[in-house]
Amino acid sequence: MERKVRVRFAPSPTGPLHIGGVRTALYNYLFARQHGGTMILRIEDTDSTRFVPGAEDYINEALQWLGIGIDEGVREGGNYGPYKQSERRDIYRKYVKQLLDDGKAYLAFDTPQELEAKRQEVANFQYDASTRLQMRNSLSLPANEVQRLLDAGEKHVVRFMIEPNRDVVVNDLIRGVVTINSSILDDKVLYKSADDLPTYHLANIVDDHLMEVSHVIRGEEWLPSAPLHVLLYEALGWADTMPQFVHLPLLLKPDGKGKLSKRDGDRLGFPVFPLEWHDPKSGDISSGYRERGYLPQAVVNFLALLGWNPGDDREMFTMDELIKEFSFEHCSKKGAKFDFEKGKWFNHEYLMNMADDELAQVFKPVLAQHVDPAQFSDEYIAQAVGLVKSRVNFVHELWDQARFFFVRPEEYAEKDIRKRWKPETPDIMRALIEVLRGIDDFTSQNSEEIVLGWIKEHEYHMGNVMNAFRLTVVGECKGPHMFDISQLLGKDETIARIEAGIENIHLIEN
Repeated sequence: MERKVRVRFAPSPTGPLHIGGVRTALYNYLFARQHGGTMILRIEDTDSTRFVPGAEDYINEALQWLGIGIDEGVREGGNYGPYKQSERRDIYRKYVKQLLDDGKAYLAFDTPQELEAKRQEVANFQYDASTRLQMRNSLSLPANEVQRLLDAGEKHVVRFMIEPNRDVVVNDLIRGVVTINSSILDDKVLYKSADDLPTYHLANIVDDHLMEVSHVIRGEEWLPSAPLHVLLYEALGWADTMPQFVHLPLLLKPDGKGKLSKRDGDRLGFPVFPLEWHDPKSGDISSGYRERGYLPQAVVNFLALLGWNPGDDREMFTMDELIKEFSFEHCSKKGAKFDFEKGKWFNHEYLMNMADDELAQVFKPVLAQHVDPAQFSDEYIAQAVGLVKSRVNFVHELWDQARFFFVRPEEYAEKDIRKRWKPETPDIMRALIEVLRGIDDFTSQNSEEIVLGWIKEHEYHMGNVMNAFRLTVVGECKGPHMFDISQLLGKDETIARIEAGIENIHLIEN
């Protein structure tokens, strides 16, 4: 019987969710939905010293904003909870005891100072089969001394006993068969008495098994841990239910070598977090994709193609299309360069494809920072943003491109006055007003035909007349098609702006 697909995204609440973690969550979600499976959100908070207030809420909010749905988790509930590791202490204790009873793990009482002294003494020191009997642990100490230390409440850890010189095979859906010799592994700490919590290595194995996780989909940085996890599954007697491993390629710096970091974002001016993050300790604020004006659909599309491709040159995918097309066969083994300019391109494309009335609603909060949106109909706002959206990458940029639709110009660009406003221009503009007054059908096409015919008939300089016209209406020589502007503003407003321009624009000598 084929195993039901159950995947988990298991972040630690130690700060904001990195964009690399978002991609991991996305790939888990796409795979689960494609196979009619279950997406689990598990909070791995076993490192109590690094816990950051607000981080868990941030993770949930980020996934919700991106449309990455969770089926089981702290908020959603489920039959395999608790879904927060700090609430599963009793569960972990059982398996720590099992490993100790079976002789697969041992107690170690070495202090941080003793460990550091050994590192100074032995080059490239590793706590393993070659050194463990030199250390202070239940393998090297008499049983009565071990009991005395436990009775005295001595802080200790539980270490996994690695059998040396064994080839450990990891089957990975992206990388194929990976074989690593166990001698390069140290006796990892599985449990710490100081906080009565397991480390990541034991907790995630126990949780994945008990939550019946079928596929562990995570970043490449976890690949070195995979042999240890294989050995733990075997030691706990769970080899037959071991999940399928999938290690995703790294997200790399846009320039140079190495893994993408927050410093790269700060240096090059792009976010590395999905949402803005306010650090509760330092007070520092880190920018987020949402607050920068990215659309969640664009971020999802952009991230999906960082390490995966559909096998052809298609780039635009809805979430449903990604679910249908996604496969690990088309995931790269190599790291993916984080091309933040491509992210802007995706956002531009999604803005272009958004219906004007929908974009207008998204733009309204930006508009409200400058004018009262209630002064304008929804249809008017939609038509305005529709005329300029091809010129922007982000919603907040719409104001700079569309402000003249909502506010009459009070200033006029000096460089355009110098170039386009001639001594004869005011008289030509007065004549243009009379032409416009005589147009009954003020649609763009009809107005253009009449005005251009008038310019040609009088042998005016086309560029100077049309740019002077634009200067009076817009305030500078930029914007969409001039007659699309005049149609939306209407005849009365267009003429009023030309009259104001004649009065307020003064000739500047070059």
